[in-house]
Amino acid sequence: MSSTTVARAVQLLGELAQGERTLDQLATALGVHKSTVLRLLRPMADERIVQHDAAHRYRLGPQLFALAGQALDQRGIRAVAAPHLAELNAATGQTVHLAAYEGGEVVYIDKYESRQPVRMYSRIGLRAALHCAAVAKVLLADLPPAAREELARSIEYTPFTPNTLTTPEALLAELATVAAQGWAQDHAEHESFVNCLAVPVHDATRRVVAAVSVSVPDVLLDHRQVLALLPRLQTTAAAVSADCGFTPSTT
Repeated sequence: MSSTTVARAVQLLGELAQGERTLDQLATALGVHKSTVLRLLRPMADERIVQHDAAHRYRLGPQLFALAGQALDQRGIRAVAAPHLAELNAATGQTVHLAAYEGGEVVYIDKYESRQPVRMYSRIGLRAALHCAAVAKVLLADLPPAAREELARSIEYTPFTPNTLTTPEALLAELATVAAQGWAQDHAEHESFVNCLAVPVHDATRRVVAAVSVSVPDVLLDHRQVLALLPRLQTTAAAVSADCGFTPSTT
């Protein structure tokens, strides 16, 4: 796709943001032939980024609003979580991550580095391995059962270590456990020398909007010692959730 095509697509979306437009109006606004506008609109209509009615008046579509909502949610949760993650990082001295689920991927959206000499290889924007990262397990466990199973059967099960889950059945069983207990672990599943715990962050609608994790190389803490950090991690996630408007059920 050329830069001119991208620029025209952005201009077209900006025009539709002002309200419904006919094909003629869009062609006039962009200063191009109607056939050019149609070439831009068709793939966006297929993806529900735009839609049109029987009179061929175009408007912004639901997928664009969904994408915008995800972007706003992620920016919001990162800002809300920041002081709590910084406190957790200071209290434990270990690497702390914040991750979110978007478009079938789990992405790290914030990171607080360990204060120890040994550092984790990770960065903001990096995708987490869906079948072994603790943050991914937390986020996937919140999906509806049908969506959870569809995703589990579609991903590639790269065996990073002897502990890595390598089948959809194993992952689905793990996700059921995570959903029941409310937290997840990566017990040397992605890197043989790292243990990780993750817990969910909920918003006011009770939806899981992010996952908070603490990751520790085993040269610093062994698996049992990492598990001992779970109450502190849960307290942090509960504080972030409360700031997102979440109220725990009393039943």
